[in-house]
Amino acid sequence: MTRKIISLVLACLMAATVLTACGSGATPAASSSAASSEAASAPVSSGDALPAYSEITVEVFDRGTDGGKTDPTNNFYTDWIKEKAKKDLNLGVTFKAVSRWEETEQLNNLMAANSAPDLCLTYSQDLITNYRDLGGLTDLSPYVDTLLKDVKEFLGEDTSLPGKDLIMRDVVPETGKLFDIPARRVNVAGANTFIRKDWLDKLGLKVPTTKEEYFDALVQFKEKDPGKVGKDKVIPFTATDDIRWRASNIVDSFIDPNLSEKDRYVNTCVDRFFLLPGYKEGVRYLNKMYNAGLIDPQFPLYKGDQESDNLIKSGVVGSFIHNWDQAYRESPGLLIELKKTVPDAEFITIDPFKNAAGKTPKFQYDKAGVKIFVPASSKNPEGAVRYLNWITKFENRYFLQVGEEGVTHKMVDGVPKIITATGPKIMNSALNIDYTLTINGLDLNDDAKNLQATANSYSFDKALITEAYENSMRDGVVTPVRSITLTAAGPVTQTLQDKGKALMAESIKAPEAKFDAVWDAGIKDWLASGAQAVIDERAQKYYDLK
Repeated sequence: MTRKIISLVLACLMAATVLTACGSGATPAASSSAASSEAASAPVSSGDALPAYSEITVEVFDRGTDGGKTDPTNNFYTDWIKEKAKKDLNLGVTFKAVSRWEETEQLNNLMAANSAPDLCLTYSQDLITNYRDLGGLTDLSPYVDTLLKDVKEFLGEDTSLPGKDLIMRDVVPETGKLFDIPARRVNVAGANTFIRKDWLDKLGLKVPTTKEEYFDALVQFKEKDPGKVGKDKVIPFTATDDIRWRASNIVDSFIDPNLSEKDRYVNTCVDRFFLLPGYKEGVRYLNKMYNAGLIDPQFPLYKGDQESDNLIKSGVVGSFIHNWDQAYRESPGLLIELKKTVPDAEFITIDPFKNAAGKTPKFQYDKAGVKIFVPASSKNPEGAVRYLNWITKFENRYFLQVGEEGVTHKMVDGVPKIITATGPKIMNSALNIDYTLTINGLDLNDDAKNLQATANSYSFDKALITEAYENSMRDGVVTPVRSITLTAAGPVTQTLQDKGKALMAESIKAPEAKFDAVWDAGIKDWLASGAQAVIDERAQKYYDLK
């Protein structure tokens, strides 16, 4: 595929999306912030009288980032939402922060105490399953064709399950009930491997194209300190306690490339691939890296991205794995902040981890993103549903995504280019995705303008972004999707996630001679702690798509 074609694909997939429910003739708000605000304050167009005033609480992720971020529950954007929701819906809105990195644990505590927000979100389908089976969730199916019309139209078709609307992805086949609604991912690119190109250049090393070259480059980083940060401070590779994700490109390349879809589906347990053939060897490779002093020894202590982000920004890190464009994002501003102290610093993406078939597999996201639900304890489920539909309307999410001109965006050729804000109007998450809820990725409701906006999306060279997208999408693997009612994982999800992190950390940090014993014992305990029941159920209920 030529670079020109890749650039076009990048542009289309990053920003082009289905038309929203604001009407087929809708166009983005005018370029001025005042015009944006006016569009966003338009009253509900249902023609119905506003209901009596009521209140809801809405979950928002607290990402724990530094660098002048605002309180996620009380800032310019939450004030904007509160004012508009009161005017449009006669609804009072309060926000409740939940740690992005400890979301399942904190939601479990809130749900158990019947104090969860009226509108919640999680990336854990197994948490949804657990509380569905415990009777802890509100059935949303009665609202799909009434109060959720805009959401239904915006989400569109479920491309993983042809003929099904995405809003109905998780409907219970036996009852027709629906307990969660997915957000829509505009771009499905997954993870990339980033490396300090300026360090490679200073050492006279070529860009790694194999595992061996990558390993050697990290060794050279450690031994020769090309950044002159001090040999005792160099961190060739950084990660967090969720290293199965933060080293996914490495480990996934060891998975058997001939694995059938059924085997992949059955043996994927709470989104962990531990049981897939070859995965153990990938962890063994990380063990080798760790024992060579290439992985930050403190990684199990990092419960979120903040610590590793700070290390990257400080200039001591040689390589890391994260979201496909993470180094280039305005938030958390990894390369932007690094360049303030190291102006010639460069992070590029590489794709050196080949599997036995010569491919470089990397996970790709499903079109369905974060799960949105209403707890059964909610005293105002209708208000929560009305709010979800309201926030999905183009005129509302557009302002939240781009903000005010001259502050969080500037207009280039008639479309917004996101810029880094300072002060009270800074966005705590890219495009304010923690508030827009049903969308992850910029949508301007116009394909041509989407294309233009993509070209404006980053403050770095377009070729750098194009290469990053190309590397991430190459040989992408999507976890199989089936419309099946599963129950076994729910009660043990948190246990398996916690034990999975411990298993990875202990196995990676083990002396090489003890790796097999540590891994095998950990897997045995993991299976006995509920994973075996999960895979047994998945095997029993799996079916082929005809």
